[in-house]
Amino acid sequence: MGGVRKLAASFVLPGPRGVAVRDRLKHLTSQDERVLRAVGEHQGSLASRDLKARCADGLEHGADTWAARKRELTGVSSSRIAGAITKATHDQWALARRCHAAHIQKLAAGIKTLRHRLSLPLGEKGTKRAAGGYRSKGEWLRKSRRLAALEDRHTAAVSDWQAGRVRVVRGGKRLLNTRHHLTQAQLTEAQWRERWEAERWFLAADGESGKRFGNETIRVTPDGEVSIKLPAPLAHLANAKHGRYVLASTVLFAHRGAEWADRITANRAVAYRIHLNVARGRWYLTASWQRPVVQTIPLETARARGMIGVDTNADHFAAYRLDQHGNPVGDPHRFPYDLSGTADHRDAQIRHALTRLINWAGRAGVAAIGIEDLDFTAEKTREKHGSRKRFRQLISGIPTGKLKARLVSMAAEHGLSIVAVDPAYTSQWGAQHWQKPLATPHRKMSRHDAAGIAIGRRALGHPIRDGVSPARTELRARGRTAPPPHDQSDRAGHRTAQAERGARGREGTRPPTTDRPPGGPAPSRKRKRGTSASKTVRDAPRTQQWAQDSLTHTG
Repeated sequence: MGGVRKLAASFVLPGPRGVAVRDRLKHLTSQDERVLRAVGEHQGSLASRDLKARCADGLEHGADTWAARKRELTGVSSSRIAGAITKATHDQWALARRCHAAHIQKLAAGIKTLRHRLSLPLGEKGTKRAAGGYRSKGEWLRKSRRLAALEDRHTAAVSDWQAGRVRVVRGGKRLLNTRHHLTQAQLTEAQWRERWEAERWFLAADGESGKRFGNETIRVTPDGEVSIKLPAPLAHLANAKHGRYVLASTVLFAHRGAEWADRITANRAVAYRIHLNVARGRWYLTASWQRPVVQTIPLETARARGMIGVDTNADHFAAYRLDQHGNPVGDPHRFPYDLSGTADHRDAQIRHALTRLINWAGRAGVAAIGIEDLDFTAEKTREKHGSRKRFRQLISGIPTGKLKARLVSMAAEHGLSIVAVDPAYTSQWGAQHWQKPLATPHRKMSRHDAAGIAIGRRALGHPIRDGVSPARTELRARGRTAPPPHDQSDRAGHRTAQAERGARGREGTRPPTTDRPPGGPAPSRKRKRGTSASKTVRDAPRTQQWAQDSLTHTG
């Protein structure tokens, strides 16, 4: 197996670091909506101005420039709002910087693949690990032009990276591009403009420990009353003391409401965000807070009660339960989902499938779920897969990042740990060693089900195929003796018996099943009748060796 790459060690994923809950702001008056829109527009313009200043600073940013920007914003808002805006600006700039680095790496990978394929003769076949040459001169010419275009993009991207330039769109690049395709999006210009402005509003406040109810800017009382500290230019809109505006709507967090109430009662930090869903015409309030870092359980503890291996696919989860020794238990389970439609629909489908998976894991009594540590960043490029557009769309549709975050968060609430394993060869080796042996007339085994077993065994620390073959393991579980590997002789070694390791006499000799021992001389064909018995028997040489047989043979 010299060509097999070194596999990364399995590890337990850390638990969630934060919590977010949401509730709808119902029964808002027209005055409430006007105030929310005015505050969002004012603070949104401040956030846009601050982001522009931060991008202009580039790599020259420091504590002094940060303090200068914050002082400028404090005069037209408040110190807390200025702090929230500058913090959001830094987070957005850092995210753009990371995306820029990923873009450079993707361009470099594409250039490397194109150079390799262009250097090969036309029509040369590829391997599983490297693509071959191009099929025709026309394709070779088109790819050479694309190589030149990618090299120009890479040079420009590296130049921007070294200069500290980033490209950020407040409101989202996708919504910005929708402006040029209103007909396909079935939107009018006025409808798009309303969504664009709503996405660029800034109605958020960071939590503060020790302050009343955990937040001074957006405050929510235990009774659900919501009030906002208005910025200085909008202080004349206040309807309460100290420049605050109290909304007519109240909130009640049905999910984690008790945990949220405990935090605000103890004056612990809680961050809030108010946003408008333009398509539905509804306002929402999102509360979030951080959790203390929880030490993950040791890997051996997670393996103590077995494992459930989960193979992630474009339309379902294929799961199989294994005991602590790596033996499959029961039948495979499949949890389908549909990733077509809107983002909310896809998110709901993922949550529903994960809920059923976690509930089944709880009933099975395991302590952990094993998943692949997938990352398709380098697998979705057109340079690697060429014209295999459907395959690239398939792997692009697998929700790897969102799945991992959702699964870790939801499993932590049920006391389950998540073990991430190296995804290399799980589908290939699982199908090779587990798919056919476990298939029965009443059990249909797919390649994905076998991959779930491979993932679970790797999470448990076992090789995908150990010294005992899966076929014999399954036959032993059914209470049967496995046949010899070649034919009716024992030249390949001892047969697999049903007896357990601790059974007495399991290594003892067994009575013969024929007169002729393996490799011995043929018995005489002449019958001999004994003097004291009326039945005929066959004589055997004294040098006869005992032949192995099943332990269930009665002799």
